[in-house]
Amino acid sequence: MAKFDAGRAWEHLRQLVAIGPRPSGSPAIEQTRKYIKEQLAANGLTAVEQVWDDQTPLDKVRMVNLVVTIPGARKERIVIAGHYDTKLYRQFRFVGASDGGSSAAFLLELARVLRARKNPLTIELLFLDGEEARMPEWNGTDNTYGSRHYVDLAKRDGSLASLKALLLVDMIGDRDLAIRRDTNSTPWLTNVIWETARRQNLDDYFIPDSTRIEDDHLPFLAAGIPSVDIIDLDYEAWHTAKDSLDAVSARSLQVVGDVVLGALPTIETHLSKTLVLTGHRIGARRPYRVLKARALVPRQKRPRRAMFKMKRASPPAFSTLTEAH
Repeated sequence: MAKFDAGRAWEHLRQLVAIGPRPSGSPAIEQTRKYIKEQLAANGLTAVEQVWDDQTPLDKVRMVNLVVTIPGARKERIVIAGHYDTKLYRQFRFVGASDGGSSAAFLLELARVLRARKNPLTIELLFLDGEEARMPEWNGTDNTYGSRHYVDLAKRDGSLASLKALLLVDMIGDRDLAIRRDTNSTPWLTNVIWETARRQNLDDYFIPDSTRIEDDHLPFLAAGIPSVDIIDLDYEAWHTAKDSLDAVSARSLQVVGDVVLGALPTIETHLSKTLVLTGHRIGARRPYRVLKARALVPRQKRPRRAMFKMKRASPPAFSTLTEAH
């Protein structure tokens, strides 16, 4: 099987950042879509557009999800998703190297690898538009436009029934990568990812601390789909002009690529066994409740890391929710 190549992913990231700010509805995000579709086509893959107009608190915006299907031995599918829009700022130039750029670049390189792989289940790569809030703060439904649209459409056309798991990547470029376990995510999926990182001696990047995240996995969870969010929100450059190539690294992309690809066989085996046992649906809908918190709680500094950062993430005991916007 082809291996994840961080050099290729980095070049995608460099190209995306060079486009500049890429907020939903902008000419720049249309240019971004063109780049994504061209790169996919070069690997023999086609992106299908989901186009809709969404009313935001600020304006009405045309948004577009890109859906790439890599057929497997079975029609049941795993979705691997990430957003490609950047947050709208007028005060400064926000290019979102990690926040919006890293996930899109990661998915492009993953497409190359998975295209050449024998997949027991169908893999769907999902480039999500409209993850970011249009207003300065993340409130109500002013966020996760693309994931909510995707899930609503899947409910209406019946394709939700064949969707068995979601792996979401977001803000994975941090040069000082430290990914916490999201307590909103499905426990068995989270365990598979973190155990894979441990086996690969990458548990200094996938750390045991917990936090609670609001992100594009919430609509999937609410629809009963097992989901995991792989995100490093403990990022000093988050939502600042400093979220540039200087703040991210190819090594971080490689780490996440190795872990996701390493975890995929275990996830596929788990889902395939459950398919055989149930003959239809995997997993039961679990109760889901969104919590809100605003407190800033610093994390404990890990000995290996030189930087100390403080974000809206918390130790498990505080059971807070952090917004990935």
